[in-house]
Amino acid sequence: MEAERSVWMPTALLEEVDLGLPRGIESTLRGLRTPARIQNFINRIPWNYQENGHTARSVLGVLEHNVAHCIEAAFVGAAALALAGHPPLLMDMGAARGDVDHVVVLFRRRGLWGAISKSNSPLLRYRDPIHRSLRELSISFFPQYVKGRRKTLRTYSLPVDLRKHDSALWVTRPGECCTEMVEILTTVRHFPIVPADLEADLRPIDKIEERSSLMAEHD
Repeated sequence: MEAERSVWMPTALLEEVDLGLPRGIESTLRGLRTPARIQNFINRIPWNYQENGHTARSVLGVLEHNVAHCIEAAFVGAAALALAGHPPLLMDMGAARGDVDHVVVLFRRRGLWGAISKSNSPLLRYRDPIHRSLRELSISFFPQYVKGRRKTLRTYSLPVDLRKHDSALWVTRPGECCTEMVEILTTVRHFPIVPADLEADLRPIDKIEERSSLMAEHD
């Protein structure tokens, strides 16, 4: 625990970070303090199946409804990191046609990248900070990023620093959809993971892997 605290000393005074959250919610998020605790917190939020239509709720919206999918949980994770004095960075990972993108929260420890990530699957979650580059981090998701038996991860993005965007867009915005933030994440520069001329040579995952990919935590 002491080693964890020494690595994760805030880079800014906590009281200087004001995201406009109600005091009780802000206190809860401030108390998380480390990526592992933040991951545990978002794991406990039930999965948002969007049964009444597409949503991309802000931090406040997620915690009011107590459901989240990947980008919604990423907003929560980024807010918690910001309140702990660390950069709130998101990365979008683009999928092939027929599948959907995945958004993760980035963090660094001793110069190595890790990720906080919510998924209803057990396979696309937390990544320990052992990756030397964002490409290396994104590739760690590649074998499990599937649709049926097809591997579908294709790109990863530059980090999006949420400090550069009004917190009213992603922290406190009411309603169902933070459309501006979704647009920013999907249109920021992306880099290819799979060369286009090699896509046809990707081997489908085995059937046992396909069965494991269908596991879900929240029904």
